[in-house]
Amino acid sequence: MDSNIAESGLHEDVIAKIRDGLKGRTLVFIGLMGAGKSCIGRMVAKELKLDFVDADREIEEAAGCSIADIFKLYGEEAFRDGEERVIARLLDGEQIVLATGGGAFIRERTRQLILEKSVSVWLRADLDLLMHRTSGRTHRPLLNNGDPRHILADLIETRYPVYAGADIIFDCDESSKEATRDAVLELLANSFDDDGQLIKTGT
Repeated sequence: MDSNIAESGLHEDVIAKIRDGLKGRTLVFIGLMGAGKSCIGRMVAKELKLDFVDADREIEEAAGCSIADIFKLYGEEAFRDGEERVIARLLDGEQIVLATGGGAFIRERTRQLILEKSVSVWLRADLDLLMHRTSGRTHRPLLNNGDPRHILADLIETRYPVYAGADIIFDCDESSKEATRDAVLELLANSFDDDGQLIKTGT
């Protein structure tokens, strides 16, 4: 990932092709915790001149407490209900770039909303990369109740087959966030044909 689209002469053409392909739809990033949804989503939003929204932050604002507290006080099912309502509201609003929590796309109703009303990008990362990025973090409820590596491995096994239903699949590596942003932009631009129709990518 050594391209530098953001500073190249092709940048405007790449951005224009992405915006034409989106056709006013929100761009949604999905994936496991540590994949870079918020970081890359925010950077891509800046290039597309769209607002960036983190669904987890929106849920915390709506609930008046942290994600960890919601899990502790009300349980995961109540959190998923609130998450679904927040994502539905956001997808019915203005076009944005949206980063979702790792479990959002797993819930069938939420997944259908994302697939029907947006263009989805799965940031696919392997176990070692996710471990590196989540190590020492205490704000992720699912990793606080056991061995994080084992938990992440289980999540990969159960969630990755579902994430594979996303419109676009991007494989993350150890590249810098700037190089990753550029590679994501390039993949997005190549994910729409000359008529602006979405081409499924990844395997």
